[in-house]
Amino acid sequence: MTTHDRNRDAAPVTRARPMRTGHRVRILVADDHALLRQALRMMLESQEGLEVVGEATNGRDAVENAELLMPDVVLMDMVMPGLNGIDATRQILKRSPNTKVLILTAYLEDERLLQALRAGASGYVVKNSDIEELLLAIQSVRRGNTYFSTSVSDEIAVNEVLLQAKQPEGRTGYDLLTNREREVLQLIAEGLSNQAIAEQLVISVKTVEAHRAHIMTKLHAKNRTDLIRYAIKRGLVGLESASQDESKLAAG
Repeated sequence: MTTHDRNRDAAPVTRARPMRTGHRVRILVADDHALLRQALRMMLESQEGLEVVGEATNGRDAVENAELLMPDVVLMDMVMPGLNGIDATRQILKRSPNTKVLILTAYLEDERLLQALRAGASGYVVKNSDIEELLLAIQSVRRGNTYFSTSVSDEIAVNEVLLQAKQPEGRTGYDLLTNREREVLQLIAEGLSNQAIAEQLVISVKTVEAHRAHIMTKLHAKNRTDLIRYAIKRGLVGLESASQDESKLAAG
């Protein structure tokens, strides 16, 4: 069931209504921008029936904190260092299937929405939405509904994307990568050396090299620049996050 701004006429949303059971909606905020995280925490905790139980600065922290804190809803940024929001969503829902993930992003694109839905996200809200819409989105996904912000419904043929998301995915390109290979790909695009990747993922350099070889084969990449270009196109990293020495080439 898709919910949008017409619901505002049916019930006030300036303050979130508590669940009938009296249970406060427990929220985890995942975003790599400290100012935004802090602002969201302050706004959400001022609302009746909501509780921010934790924050995460990257996708990997979001996965770990979601498993530890068991939030009802995760507010998930899409582009974060280390592990992006889409792959973090997929891992969270595998480990904590009762948690709902609400994507909170600046991107308003069909492909990004499709990726989010296929990862299992319950909603998609753009960051220029107002607090009333965010509160409505949180309560909506908490109740098991799917929510898209008004601007998403206005710009994207949501029903078509929903239908496409339900279709079997073709096993090509990124779909062939394992979770670990996806992590390695993102870290390569962020400019980390094999040694730094090994240290961050707590694996050997030889294992990183093996993953990198598998990634290049599956993506038909010839060099590091090809991988960076692919990661940016896929939305795993933004231009500002890509390896500075090669980001200009990747954008070309």
